[in-house]
Amino acid sequence: MNRLNAKVYTIKKNMNKLLLTTLMLALVNLTYSHDSKKTASDTQKNTATEKAKLNEATVYTSGAQLRSNLSYNAIKGLNEIIIEGISPSIDPQTIQVSATGNVIILDSKYSLFYPTKSIQKNNIETTKLKRGIKLLNDSIETKGYELRRINESISVYNNAKNILQNNGLVNNQGKVNDSIDLLKEIIEFYAEKMNKINQKVLDLSKQKNKANKGLSQMKKRLGRLNEKLKKLGQSGRQQDPIPRITISLISESTTNGEITFSYLSKNAGWTPLYDIRSKSAEGKIFMNYKAQVHQTTGLDWKNIKLNISTNNPYANKTKPELNPWYISYMSYRKELNVRNDNKQLYEMTNVPSRAITNMGYSYKSENVEDEAINANEFTTLTQQLTAAEFKIDLPYNIISNGEKHMVLVQKSELETNFKYYAVPKIDASVYLVAEMLKIDELQLIPSKANIFFDGSYIGETFIDPTSMNDTLYLSLGKDPNIAITRKLISSKCKEKTIGDKIEKHLAYSIEIKNMKSSEVEVVIQDQIPITTNTDIMIDKINVGKGKLKARTGLIQWKTVLKPKDQKTYDFDYRIKFDKDKQINI
Repeated sequence: MNRLNAKVYTIKKNMNKLLLTTLMLALVNLTYSHDSKKTASDTQKNTATEKAKLNEATVYTSGAQLRSNLSYNAIKGLNEIIIEGISPSIDPQTIQVSATGNVIILDSKYSLFYPTKSIQKNNIETTKLKRGIKLLNDSIETKGYELRRINESISVYNNAKNILQNNGLVNNQGKVNDSIDLLKEIIEFYAEKMNKINQKVLDLSKQKNKANKGLSQMKKRLGRLNEKLKKLGQSGRQQDPIPRITISLISESTTNGEITFSYLSKNAGWTPLYDIRSKSAEGKIFMNYKAQVHQTTGLDWKNIKLNISTNNPYANKTKPELNPWYISYMSYRKELNVRNDNKQLYEMTNVPSRAITNMGYSYKSENVEDEAINANEFTTLTQQLTAAEFKIDLPYNIISNGEKHMVLVQKSELETNFKYYAVPKIDASVYLVAEMLKIDELQLIPSKANIFFDGSYIGETFIDPTSMNDTLYLSLGKDPNIAITRKLISSKCKEKTIGDKIEKHLAYSIEIKNMKSSEVEVVIQDQIPITTNTDIMIDKINVGKGKLKARTGLIQWKTVLKPKDQKTYDFDYRIKFDKDKQINI
């Protein structure tokens, strides 16, 4: 018995130890689980999705840099800000991010988010819409039958009306006048029937108008339902991906601030356009530097700051390198005649021969009202190392539809000298020409320019700063108060034959007179012939006080004429050529 009690005691003791161990293990496990949850809670990151607001765009000749900002709230630890409202044409490699607040920017990355829709909800709404469209189509068909019935009834009554009106008795074509009673009966019958017919037609017309209004309303409703069904069908399909920029921040405490980021979008740009305006009352030349801005970035630019840059970020920026140039003997091959039909050689002179002309001009003082302030008053030019950037301190709205928006970048008064030019060999007139100086300082790029004289459009020219000097010529028209003539001096013109050659002497006289009340500076131009034929010789050239360019044959006299002043300029030369040949002179 004692042995049995001892055994039972031992079993109970072991059971108590086992139970104690189990409780201790459970307690340890609970503590570990709590610590694990606490650790996971401490390392959990804060994720927020925000939509950015576009506030500035710098437009290049190709592409645009878009700058946006947004506010953020961050907690202690890791924070992830997901930004939407990004252009689909973003260049991810150009993303730049900065932030305010006590945070550290760990990372920024670009991604595409593909949204999903509830297909079941979509199918229920689609079924409901299709049922409504079917019922509406049935109603439209019924209304169509009703209108057809009304139109046919109106046609029957109109035909009956025509029969009554065209009846011989009514038109006095029968023997009605022989019986007064018969005449009365016809009149009463005609009046009764016509009134009934007119009343029926009137009632049917009212029914027709009412039916047409109802049909029109049903068709409009049908159109709205079909449009809604179309949109619902599009939303049922997979939507276009949404571009996102995800920014990872880490903070030591709860804080807030502002994130500013920028990136390059290729679907934008601008082209230059110039307006050259001359005001005769002021004697000044102004140039309006305009930019035609266009964009299809997928974002509408609303109330943004706009900058215009002459830079092209997509142009090659790598300096060319020269590699060793090895030469050796070439193997024989057939010679090819290469011709470039597009290349033309122009002799550049000081003559504004291709300038646009105006029919007249005048200089007089007038009282002019103050003009409205232009956008260029808000433009600041920033000179960069390789480009110029115009910052416009005005809000602009440019929709993402590719349309061109005209932006006034700069308005400049050009440093201008006014001179008179004359080429009496071609035109016995004197032209006033504006020489616009220091064009190269305006940061222009090649483009066409519209020319206006006293507000009237007179033509266009092309400005190419890469191939011109710093002066642009603009012809303002003829001045009738300066007279010029060119005559052949017969007494000095001789022709004689010596051996197998003919010697021909030619002499000309140019006379110019200033009939104005002011002093004028005039440039007179003429020419002597030149030749590349060795059998033809041109010598004994005398141009007086003029300057001769031997390579081109151009003669130029510069003179200042006082009021009522008159001057004469003579020049002559000799030509020798074969007597059995003709020359084009």
